Amino acid sequence: MFLANCGSSEHGIETSAETIALPVLILQLVVPTKVDQRAGRIQHRTEKIRARVRHTRRELERIARTTSLGGLFLSFLKIGLVGFGGGLAVIAQMRTLAVQKRRWVSDWEFAAAFALAQSLPGTAAGNTATYLGLKLRGWRGASVAILGFILPSMLMMIALAIMYRHLRYLPDTDLLFHGLNAAVVAVIGVTAWRMGQHTFAKRWQWWIAILACLVVTLFSATVIEVVLAAGIAGIFIDSYTERRLPKLESLRGIATRRRKRIRAIIIQRRRRRMRSRAFVGGYLMRAIADQNVIRAARKSRAADTDEVSETNDRPKTVLHSAALLALSVPLLAKLGLLVVLATIFLRIGSITFGGGFVMIPLMEAEVVNSHHWLTHQQFADATALGQITPGPVLITATFIGYFVAGTIGALVATIAVFLPSFLMTVAAGSSLRAFQNNTLLQAFLKGVAPAVVGLLVAAAISIGRAGIHTWIGLSIMMIAVIILIRFRPNAFWVIVGAGLSRVVIGFILA
Repeated sequence: MFLANCGSSEHGIETSAETIALPVLILQLVVPTKVDQRAGRIQHRTEKIRARVRHTRRELERIARTTSLGGLFLSFLKIGLVGFGGGLAVIAQMRTLAVQKRRWVSDWEFAAAFALAQSLPGTAAGNTATYLGLKLRGWRGASVAILGFILPSMLMMIALAIMYRHLRYLPDTDLLFHGLNAAVVAVIGVTAWRMGQHTFAKRWQWWIAILACLVVTLFSATVIEVVLAAGIAGIFIDSYTERRLPKLESLRGIATRRRKRIRAIIIQRRRRRMRSRAFVGGYLMRAIADQNVIRAARKSRAADTDEVSETNDRPKTVLHSAALLALSVPLLAKLGLLVVLATIFLRIGSITFGGGFVMIPLMEAEVVNSHHWLTHQQFADATALGQITPGPVLITATFIGYFVAGTIGALVATIAVFLPSFLMTVAAGSSLRAFQNNTLLQAFLKGVAPAVVGLLVAAAISIGRAGIHTWIGLSIMMIAVIILIRFRPNAFWVIVGAGLSRVVIGFILA
């Protein structure tokens, strides 16, 4: 009985173990399948999310490449806001935007745009912005790009011009501008040195640079004369003397033959005219004279009859005309001043190659020496303020325009100084290959480039005379030159640091 009971108990244990193991097996089979299903769903969702991210990235890149006018304006507006230092610093930001981030152009296309910008008058940064806008959206894109680029610096310069009249009456502002002027002289001098390293390829270019500096500094020659003379010398030396002198000798015979033919034709025409006049000239002249006498008699009679009726109305007309003249004199004076201002800056913007620094001596000659709108110290301060604002150095024209004719003058001066380079960039960018392959134009630029270096040295000397008066300013200038050459920092920080250092030195020595 005991064994039977034991056997039955063992069998019961086995059956109970089987009944317990069966749900465990079911759980082991069911639970992993649910986990696998969840893992598969999660993996499928992650793949969908990755696909959406890739699709969104491709769409964003496509939208960035096919930019709109608004996007182009905002992109260059941002560069205009943070583009302190001017020159190569702003060009680097444009390259990062156009090549790396937006992928508007390739590296080769951007290099071609930069080469074109340097070959044209105006600033390299403004010309590059104009060309990029032209390549993306035509002349509308060029207009939007240059507007967004210069708008922040123009508004800041107008605000600084408004504050300048009040800041000059505050203490220690003279020390601040003294330090700023010293750093500006250093920046211009270092810029001339760096340009000379890449410009002087032949010995005659050194002589052009030296002569340009001496003529402007000692004889007060205008920049227009220097640029045109240097360009003509470049054409003569590079294009004719070195390349076309043998051809000129062979063409002399053809030129003399043409002159002889032209002289013979002119002599024949003169003889024909003399014969025709001697034949019928007297009769025609008498008839015409008789008709003129009759017409003059009729007009005098009509005038005598009208004078009697107009005598009563003359006092009223005289009063009206005097009132209109009194009201229109201020407007005409303002309009004449704006026309003169626009003419000056249109001429400056159309003939100055090499950037905003080259335009400084021409601005000083027109604004200070010729028209006496600003003093030498005020012009030096305007140049310093143009350095600490973002965007191109050429924005100094905004300060001068506001100082001469208010807000309207600032707008007129800014538009006039940027308009020639804008139009030339649009014209040259439309036919880039023809512009680059024009031998006469390239020879002209080979003569202008060394003259630009000489003009920069002359500008540094002129601003140094007006803005540096003590040994402290001279020391700050030398230290700024060493820092710019050795460490190559952003010019904005060097200028601001020089101004603050001069204020601190003034407090210590006081």
